[in-house]
Amino acid sequence: MPVIETTPQLVENTYATMKERLEVIRRRLARPLSYAEKVLLGHLDNPEGQSLEPGEAYLLLRPDRIAMQDATAQMALLQFMQAGRDETAVPTTVHCDHLIEAYKGSNADLGTARTTNSEVYDFLRSCSSRYGIGFWGPGAGIIHQVVLEKYAFPGGMMLGTDSHTPNAGGLGMFACGVGGADAVDVMADFPWEVLHPNRVGVHLTGELSGWASPKDVILKVLDELTVKGGTNRVVEYFGPGAESISCTGKGTITNMGAELGATTSIFPYDTRMHAYLEATERGEIAELAAAESELLRADDEVLARPGDFFDVLVEIDLSNLEPYIVGPHTPDLVRPASQMAADARENAYPLALSAGLIGSCTNSSYEDMSRAADVARQAAAHGAESQVTLWVSPGSEQIQQTIGRDGQLQELEAIGATVLANACGPCIGQWKRDDIEKGDANSIISSYNRNFPKRNDGNPETLSFISSPEVVIAYALAGTLDFDPLDGELEAADGSRFKLAPPAPAPEIPEQGFVISYEGYQAPADGSAGVEVEIAPGSKRLERLVPFPAWDGQDAERLPLLLKARGKCTTDHISMAGPWLRFRGHLDNISDNMFIGAINAFSGEAGKGLDQLSGERSVAFPEVARHYKAEGLGWVVVGDENYGEGSSREHAAMSPRLLGAAAVITRSFARIHESNLKKQGVLPLTFCDPGDYEKVLETDRISLRGLTTLAPDTPLTAILHHEDGSEEGFQVEHTLNEEQIAWFKAGSALNLLRDRAQ
Repeated sequence: MPVIETTPQLVENTYATMKERLEVIRRRLARPLSYAEKVLLGHLDNPEGQSLEPGEAYLLLRPDRIAMQDATAQMALLQFMQAGRDETAVPTTVHCDHLIEAYKGSNADLGTARTTNSEVYDFLRSCSSRYGIGFWGPGAGIIHQVVLEKYAFPGGMMLGTDSHTPNAGGLGMFACGVGGADAVDVMADFPWEVLHPNRVGVHLTGELSGWASPKDVILKVLDELTVKGGTNRVVEYFGPGAESISCTGKGTITNMGAELGATTSIFPYDTRMHAYLEATERGEIAELAAAESELLRADDEVLARPGDFFDVLVEIDLSNLEPYIVGPHTPDLVRPASQMAADARENAYPLALSAGLIGSCTNSSYEDMSRAADVARQAAAHGAESQVTLWVSPGSEQIQQTIGRDGQLQELEAIGATVLANACGPCIGQWKRDDIEKGDANSIISSYNRNFPKRNDGNPETLSFISSPEVVIAYALAGTLDFDPLDGELEAADGSRFKLAPPAPAPEIPEQGFVISYEGYQAPADGSAGVEVEIAPGSKRLERLVPFPAWDGQDAERLPLLLKARGKCTTDHISMAGPWLRFRGHLDNISDNMFIGAINAFSGEAGKGLDQLSGERSVAFPEVARHYKAEGLGWVVVGDENYGEGSSREHAAMSPRLLGAAAVITRSFARIHESNLKKQGVLPLTFCDPGDYEKVLETDRISLRGLTTLAPDTPLTAILHHEDGSEEGFQVEHTLNEEQIAWFKAGSALNLLRDRAQ
């Protein structure tokens, strides 16, 4: 068996250190602790001297490991190469799952990816060897599934350069999605800094049955809390209902906590986790966790009186859940599947489905595939097939081989499914479609986690709906949204009609065990200082970084407004994925996609605005920004609510920084993006009065006063210089602490880290 860095010794040391730190925390707080608090505060860098005020204090933490996917790993490793170290300070892995385009099927698509992305894979592989990083090559699996299978453990803390890193919360881990700069800090032996999150408790009772699945739990929570409801909060699940959900089902729930904007989501250790650890070759770790079961759950007082210990408490009776479908365009537009047909007709959604897609990091477990295959088996018994293109993305080589051995794969293929590579594929926009043209209105349904416009296929007119894998199969068989899987009829091959029965309960652990796989894995090398990192000369895809300049020590005066964004402005809008993924290691090239999806508040046009210097309108935002930069001008962006929602991609902060962004002023920020802006030396500011957003005009120049005395909890003054010569001033807030102010002054957190390392 290859070397796997989550050893029993690492876990034992983690538990011992947690208990030492929590003795200090219990003395200081003098109250019971939730499970999330135990893991969070048990990883404090300095439990004695750290401020502990939720929502106010910034915590300095010592995570146990780092995981990176290939799209974000490029920029993270390019930054780490500037940190002056020969190896990472904590176990770290790279997983090649994002750059594989879905088109013809697994083998063909993998072959294309290995050829097309060869220089990127060579860079990642050589960089991993150089710095002692574990490397999982293309086809090995999706980062979050592989982490769950190989690395996660109850009570651990992990950072991942992907927003769905909280998937590992299904195995009791405090796992957070971050930008690459945060990961680099930890890899370079500096603490991770994060705002002390507030607490949301989700008390689960009852037991799932029928069509209801773990997916429906998180869709119900999204209905309750919305995409902003988890911002700067940890969502902790507990109660007898939690114990009835499989470990991988828990992972589905915590994975989509990213859609709440939550810092992370987590379940306490239980027997389902124990069984999963044993089934995935981690029996010793399971025994260590069992011996520390008190450490790995909330204190009794919290469980007895949760309303006294959580800022928000959500009650869900699993016995009453029915399957849900969310969308389009946002994951918190929730309705029961039984209402989908009426909703679709009322809102004039295209009724005919063009595709069904199952799998992804969210729903690719053995249990998921077994329940989906049960529905497929029922249809095949009647000679029925999928009425739409049906794609299946297994989460890992381990899952793919296991469901190939046990027959689920063949049952899905029997109704017309095409099996894709063990990769993200259409979930992140890596989907080559020949069946529609850009601009064609169409509906798709998937078991994925995100459904923003253009997210899956780059087409703004694709309406993307999300549900569980088994419900997706049912709709694919119907071929239309005008269908109710609970009661609707399908047509058999002989013209008769039949109904689907709810899928039979499926095990999360196969009767014959998993087909354990390490295919594509390269273990960390020893004595690797002499390994050369491969970056091809003149590459269009990889570029060594040049440090950003330090702050000039002056207030920002009369900076042009680049963009005033209206409505949802996610990281997909700011730095699109899809075909742009090929430039994730080349900051200058990928910056040509900056804000091309953002909606201009003045024109309603996407990706284009006014060049104040030339007077020309409908100019692409990257072109305008490059013009301003060439003239020595910084610029400002104004945004709406929850600006930067979505993926953790730090390119959405680095591209603006490269092209001259001085500040982003919004009504509110999503957590990861605000942190990424701080790391790169861009000021993230919020209107003290959200109504001041309306005062900003298209031709405004903006001054920011108070930078020379920038201090925590001290507002700045923004001055709007209108075209007619008039001025308006108002206050803007920031959440920068002393350390983050030092990042700003140095030009970026990496500049400061490098100086300290030297």
